[in-house]
Amino acid sequence: MSIKKLKDTVFDMVEVGFVEDGISRAYDIVNLSMIVLNIAVSIALTFDEARAAFGGALLAAEAVTLVFFSLDYIMRIWTADHLYPDMPKAKATLRYFFSISGIVDLLSFLPAFLPAFFPRGTAVFRVFRVMRSFKIFRIGAYSDSFSVISAVIYSKKQQLITSMSMIIVLMIAASLCMYSVEHDAQPLVFQNALSGLWWAGSTLLTVGYGDIYPVTTLGRIMGTVIAFLGVGAVAVPTGIISAGFIEQYNNVKDGGSAPAEHNVRLLLTAGDSWAGKCISDISMPRDMNISEILRDGERIPRNKIDRLEAGDTLTIRVAFSEVTDE
Repeated sequence: MSIKKLKDTVFDMVEVGFVEDGISRAYDIVNLSMIVLNIAVSIALTFDEARAAFGGALLAAEAVTLVFFSLDYIMRIWTADHLYPDMPKAKATLRYFFSISGIVDLLSFLPAFLPAFFPRGTAVFRVFRVMRSFKIFRIGAYSDSFSVISAVIYSKKQQLITSMSMIIVLMIAASLCMYSVEHDAQPLVFQNALSGLWWAGSTLLTVGYGDIYPVTTLGRIMGTVIAFLGVGAVAVPTGIISAGFIEQYNNVKDGGSAPAEHNVRLLLTAGDSWAGKCISDISMPRDMNISEILRDGERIPRNKIDRLEAGDTLTIRVAFSEVTDE
């Protein structure tokens, strides 16, 4: 196998959500499992009973996950030019290195190797890696229902699941952060990583009972930031449901139906105007987009195509609503 072919395979494998072959799907599952295992171990290590009974096994499991994160980061750095195909290799590598995903990936394992420069509780960065892994779960197209409420929830289930996942991730991250900065000052209040879940829940949901609160300066600053994040996090699902009710009301009022999606296959020939063009240079209606390219019998992701060629088979996804005569 050539270096280029190996690099293509590695990129397809580490790119979350690319499910065209078994290796990529298996890697996504292993990646998510390692993240969940690392978070579970990080939380378990904050319990004295767990450390006393299973300390060796927990540390070994944490070491395995950290090695996996390190290798994953190295592979992503190596294939960064595939992630940004329009950039030179050096610029693409820097683009990934300074991106939010790149920084989170780096901080998910680097603090373990440089403990003198990082505080405790850096497992919070591994929590945020879960968000990227949610792309392996693909939810089907929307459809109407007889009940307005169930139709709205069903049609907006992807956005609602994502927003609720954000709230859960923020709660766990806030609990880990507060344990890191408040444990020494309040060892009886923030005893372990889960002790702050009640505080995180009441703060993010803007209740704030006041029975648990930070006393250190850093803890109060973090608490203020988390409270601001909570306002936005709670507003997201509320806005999604409100927008869904408006759309459903307009559909019923106009006698229309929810958008349907269909796939259309198109074979490019030498005389077609699209042959030889970049996808970004092709003007298409808002409800149409190229979802897949088949070249020489091989499915190729959009971000790996420089130019379309004669002989390519394009899969075009078309979303449309039924049109009724007045």
